Amino acid sequence: MLVASAAAMVLTGTSAVATAATPHTDGPAASVHTAGRVKAAGDMLRYSWPGVYFEGRIRGTGVGVVLDDPAADYDVQVDGATVATLVTPGRTTHWVNGLRDGVHTVRLVKRNDTPWSTSAFGGFVAAPGGAVLARPAARGRQIEFVGDSLTAGYGNLSTSRDCDGEQLKRTTDADVSYGALTARRLRADYQLNAYSGLGMVRNYNGGSPDVTYRTFYDRALLNVPGDVWQNPGTWRPGLVVVHLGTNDFSTPVGPGEPWTDESLAAAYRSAYSGFLHKLRTRYGPGTTLVAVGAGPFAGHVKQVVEERAGAGDRRVRYWPLDDTGLDHTGCHWHYSASDHRLLADRLTAFLHDLPIRW
Repeated sequence: MLVASAAAMVLTGTSAVATAATPHTDGPAASVHTAGRVKAAGDMLRYSWPGVYFEGRIRGTGVGVVLDDPAADYDVQVDGATVATLVTPGRTTHWVNGLRDGVHTVRLVKRNDTPWSTSAFGGFVAAPGGAVLARPAARGRQIEFVGDSLTAGYGNLSTSRDCDGEQLKRTTDADVSYGALTARRLRADYQLNAYSGLGMVRNYNGGSPDVTYRTFYDRALLNVPGDVWQNPGTWRPGLVVVHLGTNDFSTPVGPGEPWTDESLAAAYRSAYSGFLHKLRTRYGPGTTLVAVGAGPFAGHVKQVVEERAGAGDRRVRYWPLDDTGLDHTGCHWHYSASDHRLLADRLTAFLHDLPIRW
């Protein structure tokens, strides 16, 4: 892994330094492609969810990446290859210089989940003598992934299950999560709307009982109470994959919690059904909804899907997650990078036979 703060980095044929620069004069939204939940704020695009990516095109020998983010890590990719990993870059323009003089594609992707902070991107800028070109076209397919830390890629690059907070941040990479991998295999744009530790009705170990995943789902900026993402009309996913339930059931109900095992299961099924109804209302009858079942919540998810299908929902499917061969060697027994690849293989194969309306 190549790690660069905003200070400096040297690679074969490329170099990067932090300097001041002015973003594209028409603002970043005019010159970059993104499918993520972003909000325009002057010369910056603001966002919170993991895996948000921005794609652009430049002509010249260098490209600058304008950022204001004290919390998240990023990968910078040029012509399909990762040339820098930026660790909590702060307010800066990170330069990649020494490129062959010509047209290059550039991609910036947010690696980890930082829901307590708002990230900001100010666009790509070209080195002197170069130019920012028209943004790449959107892909014809769109997939939305809804989940928790397992979907966010929590600690998936770790070489040990034992991680402290800093190790967790540095070894989380949403860009190699099963969702991102599946989307790339299907040549689809995607959103990873994943929030670690939260469940459908109960969070990990009963924590933060006043909120759940559903509290935050509608937001673009997760740390702004009441924030609502306004779909620009371009986000119309043909597929939504929901993988929520691990935090609801992975720890026993504690003595101070307002649940019994039976009431928790009933509340989970009711909320899950309501969430699928919300997705169906939002995206319409043509979108395929895939509900993931695993471990202790698999039967509940299957029941909800069967009930919806029985009531006439023709595009809801149940995917029983096969964990055969998974090593769970990511931080705190989460999926490893190898696990994410296996799951992407299995999910892609499952989706191949579905009548998805792309």
